[in-house]
Amino acid sequence: MESVHFDIRSTTKPKIKINKGNGYKTMQEIVSSNKLHTVCEEARCPNIFECWERGTSTIMILGDICTRACGFCSVNTGRPNKIDLMEPYRTAQAVKKMNLRHVVITSVDRDDIKDDYGSTIWAETISQIHHHSPNCTVEVLTPDFQGNKKALLNVFNAKPEIFSHNIECVERISKNVRKQSVWSRSLDVLKFSVDNGMLTKTGMMVGLGEKRREVVDTMKEIVDLGVEIFTIGQYLQPTKNHLKVDRYVENEEFLYYKEIGTEIGFKVVESGSLVRSSYHADEQARLAFVSN
Repeated sequence: MESVHFDIRSTTKPKIKINKGNGYKTMQEIVSSNKLHTVCEEARCPNIFECWERGTSTIMILGDICTRACGFCSVNTGRPNKIDLMEPYRTAQAVKKMNLRHVVITSVDRDDIKDDYGSTIWAETISQIHHHSPNCTVEVLTPDFQGNKKALLNVFNAKPEIFSHNIECVERISKNVRKQSVWSRSLDVLKFSVDNGMLTKTGMMVGLGEKRREVVDTMKEIVDLGVEIFTIGQYLQPTKNHLKVDRYVENEEFLYYKEIGTEIGFKVVESGSLVRSSYHADEQARLAFVSN
């Protein structure tokens, strides 16, 4: 690969398209009527209008209050509410009403649930979706469960089609980006997923102060674990109280990461300014299943 020069101080913020058509309104009604949370809303995802209009959504389980306070994330932090035992069923019913062929489930961190960190609800949600929508593939985007292998096995044994856990950023800045997490533990979670035969995925952000070489090194470290799907996108500051954007990455640099990722062995690479881990997840899944 030739040496490529990029403007490391771009000030061009990516543009977000707003389209509240019938598809968006239908998704909004289904989510609301089933008393569900979505990461699309809670994390202020820039793609909510596009994704909801095309009938895709990332459902967030185990409530909307997280026990951690990552510097990039706008999900509320505090003491979570009690577990809702009917949430897996309601989630499955919503997926059925949406007539989805692929769904992404994520959750807040539940470090307060010391026995299994919420993994039992995770497993039941996956099972309920498979039961009520047998033709729908399930992708899970989980927290690290404090690295607890029993909790992870609870999720694996429910047989989601894709297991995802985000590395979020390069190691050097990780403690500033997500103070209550451990970068090496996230690697261990991904490796444990691969070792248990899961189709494994991860994602990260750029624009937080990382160097291009660090991004490439991180990609190589992850692909060497056996991770097959990789996403990378621009960090956007959700509120003034969150980490500031260090730079806006140019499209040419994202194309470079996609080329590098494909070259070093990822089966699927989604790279772009508005890419998030679940952006076009249905298409990523299709490509991954075909390649396998």
